[in-house]
Amino acid sequence: MKNPLKRGVYPTMITPYKEDNTVDYTAAEKLVDYDVSHGCHGVFAVCQSSEMFYLSLEERVKLARCVVRAAEGKLDVVASGHISGDPEAQIEEIRRMAETGVKAVVMVPNRLAREDESDDVLIERMDRILDAVPGIDFGMYECPYPYKRLLSEKVLKAMAESGRFSFIKDTCCDADLIRKRVELLGGKLQLFNANAATILDTLRDGADGFSGIMANFHPELYVWLFENYEKEPEKAEKLQAFLTLASGVERGAYPVSAKYYMQKIGIPMTLVSRTRPISDLSPLLKREVDDLITLQKHFLEFIQA
Repeated sequence: MKNPLKRGVYPTMITPYKEDNTVDYTAAEKLVDYDVSHGCHGVFAVCQSSEMFYLSLEERVKLARCVVRAAEGKLDVVASGHISGDPEAQIEEIRRMAETGVKAVVMVPNRLAREDESDDVLIERMDRILDAVPGIDFGMYECPYPYKRLLSEKVLKAMAESGRFSFIKDTCCDADLIRKRVELLGGKLQLFNANAATILDTLRDGADGFSGIMANFHPELYVWLFENYEKEPEKAEKLQAFLTLASGVERGAYPVSAKYYMQKIGIPMTLVSRTRPISDLSPLLKREVDDLITLQKHFLEFIQA
C-alpha cells in the first residue's frame, strides 16, 4: 500500500454555489468545519457529489485547494476531478489536482475505458497515467456517472501490483462482493464502502470505512458506528437499520436535498445546483429531510445513552 488514509468516515463533498451560480468557497470552508466538528476522518472533495462534471478545471483545482487549506491537517483530503475522455487531458487534470496538496488523487475507471472497452485497455491507460505523473498517491472510485464500471479482480490486482494505489471507493452495493474484495486485496489496498445499507456488515468483514452520500446528512452517526460497532453490537444493529431506511432520502433531489439539510442545521448556503433545478425539492421531500433531522437527533441520544 502506497500511503494509507486514516480509516473511518469520508463524506462525499457537495459544492455550494452563490445565487449567481459561481462556487461559494466560503461555504465550502464551512462544510469542512462541519465535517471536522462531527468527527469525520477525511473528506472526498471534487467527486460526483461535488458535481465535478459540471465544474471547470480551474474550479475543480480551486475547490480542492480550498478544502485542503480549510482541513489544515485535521482531515485526510482526497479528490478526483479528472473528467475528460482524452488521455492527455486527463494527465493534465490529475497533475493539476496533485498540486493542490491532496493526500491522494482519485482515478475514475469509466474515464479510463469506455463501456465497450476491455480491462486491458483500462489497465494500459491507468499505467500511462502512473508513468506520466510519478510520485503521486492514487485512489480509484467506481463513479456511477456517466456509467458505472465496477473494478474486476484483474484491475484490482494490477492496481495492487503497481504500488501506487492506497484505496478504492467501492460502489458495488453488494456486501458479499465487498467481503471477497477485502480478502482479495489482503491489506494491499484499503476499501471504503459508499453504500449505507451494507456498512455494518462490511466493517465487520474488514472494510476501512464509509465514503458515501449520506455522510453529508448525519456523519456523526457513521462515525459512531465505525468507532463502536464492535463494543456495542446491539446498538450498532439498531443504528444500521435506521441508516438503511434514512438513505432513501438520497433518491430525491440530491444534491439539492443535502443543501437544504445544511440550511436547516445552520450552515449558510443556497440551494443552487448545476445538476438539478431547485424545483425538484418538493414540499414532500423537504418534509422527509425535516423528519430525518428529528429522527437522527433521537438516534444520537440513543447511542450516547
